[in-house]
Amino acid sequence: MTSSHRCDAKSQTPGAKTPDPSGGLFGSIKMGWKVVFGTKRGATHQERIEAYYQSQASFYNESRKRILHGRKELWEQLPVPDDGVWIDFGGGTASNFEFLGESIGRLSKVTLVDLSDTMLKMAREHIARNAWDNVTAVKGDATCYEAPMQVDIITFSYALTMIPNWFDAIDNAFKLLKPGGRIGVVDFYVSRKYAKPFRQHSWLTRNLGMFGRDINNIFVSPDHLPYLAQRFETENLCETFGKFASLPLFRTPYYRFIGRKPMGEVARDDGPERAE
Repeated sequence: MTSSHRCDAKSQTPGAKTPDPSGGLFGSIKMGWKVVFGTKRGATHQERIEAYYQSQASFYNESRKRILHGRKELWEQLPVPDDGVWIDFGGGTASNFEFLGESIGRLSKVTLVDLSDTMLKMAREHIARNAWDNVTAVKGDATCYEAPMQVDIITFSYALTMIPNWFDAIDNAFKLLKPGGRIGVVDFYVSRKYAKPFRQHSWLTRNLGMFGRDINNIFVSPDHLPYLAQRFETENLCETFGKFASLPLFRTPYYRFIGRKPMGEVARDDGPERAE
């Protein structure tokens, strides 16, 4: 059954109020500047990713709690199969696995894949502190990563927008998933000019989001949702807006998508025809 709704912030259950780790308005502006205009020098995508996250390592986890919304909801909605295999692409510091709670022990193998050595170092420390014996952090590219077995669940948590060839990452996830396996994605996005059946964004929202691609190499796209829905059977979709730290009146659009690889679908290397 497909569930698709806007799930506006006012309809969500509010969590406990926590202190603002960004340090109020001034701290939020400073943090936002580093996140949006952070160092991205390098000749290759891997070098740019490493430079970007290396400059934010000291405040990464706390800052992302204030700007990356919907992660907890996504992970709690995904079923945890007994003895299952889970891959988290662009998994960063491994903090997402905390959302699984004790259920993480039901999985036989969990792999975090990331291109940044800085993030991988933090992830391995996080994994060791939590004694997650079934979790491994490896360096790899989501667009071409190969797994030794078929996978039950693949997640992208604010990772697709960091991948220039994000459609190849989706195609690779499709190939790695077993028939009936699920993909879970939460990320920033903007709508197409004519977005039906998805949520329509205003002209200002759409153009600010696309303009940001040229500034910060964060590949916000109007095509994430249509492509995900084309490749997978949609099980749950939420399109909404979230606050950006403590900045007043500033909201960023994001979505949560859970899709299922059709039963009986054979893995294939090429996806449907797409516009480059």
